[in-house]
Amino acid sequence: MVMAATQYHSASMVRDLISETRHWPRYETVHGELLVTPAPRLWHQEIVGRLYEALRVYARHEPEVHVFMSPADISWGLPDVLVQPDVFVVPFNEARRMDWSAIGHLMLAAEVFSPGSLRADRFTKRRLYQELRVPLYWGIDADARVVEIWTPDAVSPQLEHAALAWHPVGAASPFTFQLAELFREI
Repeated sequence: MVMAATQYHSASMVRDLISETRHWPRYETVHGELLVTPAPRLWHQEIVGRLYEALRVYARHEPEVHVFMSPADISWGLPDVLVQPDVFVVPFNEARRMDWSAIGHLMLAAEVFSPGSLRADRFTKRRLYQELRVPLYWGIDADARVVEIWTPDAVSPQLEHAALAWHPVGAASPFTFQLAELFREI
């Protein structure tokens, strides 16, 4: 049973929770709603690692982007928002400042759905990314081997079963990643 939160959680409060627990569970807040995610499954971590690695290879040839993975502290300066996308891409000029508060634009955010994070990733955080005009959000359902592709104005996802594609503004070439490779067995 899911219980409604009885307390409003600011980004500062969530940072305190994170400093007390370090890695797990993962704490986030979206407009004051506390999101708590248990430690990830191995399959989740494998998918995160594969996507991160593929995007890092791509970014070596596109100097205007930089790729990160969680843990993170993305708040856009909002007092009641702190999220930790599984994998995300930011403009290089923001990344090079080496300060979470300098990250003001996510070019791409990706979350790998897990049973413990499904509602938060599919709805709460996805709506936040749309609200803040993140150009592209990938909701990855590794168990179903499908990716939900969301843009800021989308009212429903595009479902992708074959390949991920992303061509950031100003990039010389697009990023592509076959889902057969992303979801291959170990």
